[in-house]
Amino acid sequence: MAKKEKINRIGVFTSGGDAPGMNAAVRAVVRTANHYGTAVSGIMRGYDGMIKGDFVNLVSKDVSGIIQRGGTILQSARSKEFMTKEGREKAYNNLVENGIEAVVAIGGDGTFTGATILNKEFGMPIIGVPGTIDNDLFGSDATIGYDTAMNTVIEAVDKIKDTAGSHNRLFFIEVMGRDAGCIALNTGIAVGAEEILIPETVTYMDDLILTLKHNKRKGKNTGIIIVAEGDDAGGAYEVAAKVKKLDSSYSTRVTVLGHTQRGGSPTLADRVLASQLGFHAVESLYKGHNNVMVGIVNGKLELTPLEQAIKNSVDINRDLLRLARILSI
Repeated sequence: MAKKEKINRIGVFTSGGDAPGMNAAVRAVVRTANHYGTAVSGIMRGYDGMIKGDFVNLVSKDVSGIIQRGGTILQSARSKEFMTKEGREKAYNNLVENGIEAVVAIGGDGTFTGATILNKEFGMPIIGVPGTIDNDLFGSDATIGYDTAMNTVIEAVDKIKDTAGSHNRLFFIEVMGRDAGCIALNTGIAVGAEEILIPETVTYMDDLILTLKHNKRKGKNTGIIIVAEGDDAGGAYEVAAKVKKLDSSYSTRVTVLGHTQRGGSPTLADRVLASQLGFHAVESLYKGHNNVMVGIVNGKLELTPLEQAIKNSVDINRDLLRLARILSI
């Protein structure tokens, strides 16, 4: 693409579910743009703020002290109005009136879907930065927040294992992952779970019972079952109920970690990744790229069309699945 001569002002926003590291990405966008003499407008509450014209000027000092903070200083919100052509036109007009010539969108598939439509309808240059704990976007080995969420899970599960062992209980622990089992698979291996149930594979309750009985014969009356929320058996509560119905000898408990996985200070890995992606997003705009997501694959920058990042499925690591099954015996 042809390099744009000058970008006077960039808009940046966070949207969808918050992810630890989003603030680090915002910081990188602001400081990289300022380095090149480009002004930055922070768009509050995602597409909702874009429609309402809720913009704040951001300079280097405004993003001091945020790299270690979870959540997002720009906040996030759903916007039904943006789903309409009239709402998107209002958003675009506000961008133009505020001198915003390009936008960096930090979020997941919903964020990128909206960005793609805005780009197609009005031609606003947009670069996507993958910020979602689910790690379900094609075009980057990891998304911002994924590493922190996994560390939050294993910290919680390690504590639950202590009480499971003390009371001979079987714990079913539900982690986030409506459409992707990345968190469940990796944390399940890390905590030594007896079983890991994810959306990408079919859960056969008879096989699960056989595994539990096999463990019981070996003297294991306690255990941890990690369940991704999108598992086809229906989530942790339903799986626990089915196990209890098939074999009432187990003392079962359920823990849903929920939104604790979204919070907390980002890990080193997420801070570095977010800084890289925010930096590359701005530089990609200067190089004339548009409607793409920045990602890191095998340690190198990759640019993926937003539509591909959303629609192309992320394959689960089958080697990790096999490893998990063998090590859980």
